[in-house]
Amino acid sequence: MGVPQSAAGPAGEAFLQWIDGRQVDAVSGARIEVACPSNGHVFASFPASGAEDVDRAVRSARHAFDEGPWGRMPAYERGRRLTALSRLVELHGDELAALESRDTGKPARQGRADVTATIRYYEFYGGAADKVHGDTIPFLDGYTALTLREPHGVVAGIIPWNYPLQILARVLGAALAMGNTLVIKPAEDASLTALRMAELALEADIPPGVVNVVTGYGREAGAALAGHPLVDYVTFTGSPATGTAIQKAAAGNNRGVTMELGGKSPQIVFADADLEAAIPVLVNAIIQNGGQTCSAGSRVLIERSVFDCVASELAERFSALVAGPHDADLDLGALINERQRSRVAAMVAAAEEAGTPVLARGSIAKGAPDGGYYFAPLLFGATDPRAEIAQEEVFGPVLTLFPFEDEAEAVRLANGTDYGLVAGIWTRDGARQHRLAKRVRAGQVFVNAYGAGGGVELPFGGFRRSGHGREKGLEALHDMSATKTVVFRHG
Repeated sequence: MGVPQSAAGPAGEAFLQWIDGRQVDAVSGARIEVACPSNGHVFASFPASGAEDVDRAVRSARHAFDEGPWGRMPAYERGRRLTALSRLVELHGDELAALESRDTGKPARQGRADVTATIRYYEFYGGAADKVHGDTIPFLDGYTALTLREPHGVVAGIIPWNYPLQILARVLGAALAMGNTLVIKPAEDASLTALRMAELALEADIPPGVVNVVTGYGREAGAALAGHPLVDYVTFTGSPATGTAIQKAAAGNNRGVTMELGGKSPQIVFADADLEAAIPVLVNAIIQNGGQTCSAGSRVLIERSVFDCVASELAERFSALVAGPHDADLDLGALINERQRSRVAAMVAAAEEAGTPVLARGSIAKGAPDGGYYFAPLLFGATDPRAEIAQEEVFGPVLTLFPFEDEAEAVRLANGTDYGLVAGIWTRDGARQHRLAKRVRAGQVFVNAYGAGGGVELPFGGFRRSGHGREKGLEALHDMSATKTVVFRHG
């Protein structure tokens, strides 16, 4: 957890931010201490930047775009440097995975998985940089009309704490492939791998000023970045409330935004589903990263004829789940901070008080540090679809179950929240698969699966409170660029 520095000074390693290719402290000298979620111990610190630091970073990115070589560099050369960055991530993979796990509290194997996905992002966008084409447009006789895809300029990337490495990679990869320059503001709860990536970008021969990383609190550094007049585009992943504030700040300068704002994602299980294949996926989709995942499968909708069977199997598995320190590599780690743990606990307590049945609880490992921010996985039985626990994002290892009678009710329940990010459909009926994939309102729909290898190639984003715009895949290159129309008159 990011906390203000004590009067005695920071404990552990003192990190610096990166502006214009140089490591610098905040102008004020203020710092934020970093506590490991597994034990609550402070092990590092980084600058608590303000508006003046953000201005320095944005002006560095502005100069790098307007005057530097990056925007005029051939697309294939930008791609080569992103590919070089992917190789550097692979070379330093063990270091990055260990830092990510310690900083976020996620199990070590998940830190390694995040590194694997990060490598793939830079590899993918390295190969895509010179594959973006414009169009020619049939027009008046005597004219030739065409379109170009051009970078926005300076992109502000405001990165969350749950998957810092991966989400930085999907922003940085797509933005740099299109020729933009960047100012990154990582979350105050997990900034360390972003700082390391800025250093690796320089090693990959990405010019100074192209990638700047400014650390600090969202209410100060993040707000200053979102509203800076020299920023051309803003991308944000996080809560709907913060997303609203960032959009308002960007709107003051009439700037475009990409918003990925969370979900309350359903998985729909029909009686004809392959339950042996489905059950472990249903469990993993809510406990991965302690449930602190925007695409977490937090609601399972089960056809009534198999509800008791599926619920019983899920309860058995939940009872066996164990949360513990990141380096113990158990089923799940700690939540990111005490504030998040308290929030999850309060939502669960309210649901229990309202009479929602608890089918199973996991456990916290014996010997887990008392200062860690642990929450044992919990499975609720049949839940009122109108309840807060059914409607709002918990962002913890809490799964709710809902029985349904037929397809129509399943669709109503699936679409019955203000979110629309991801959905899963489990059935062997091919016609039903297609019907529901069209009727469920979500940006991604998985059939007989949920999530797939990081989904680097798959456009990602949602509807309603889940945000707008798309990250990942080739679609992200469109968000990170704009169409320019050019018309030539002959003669």
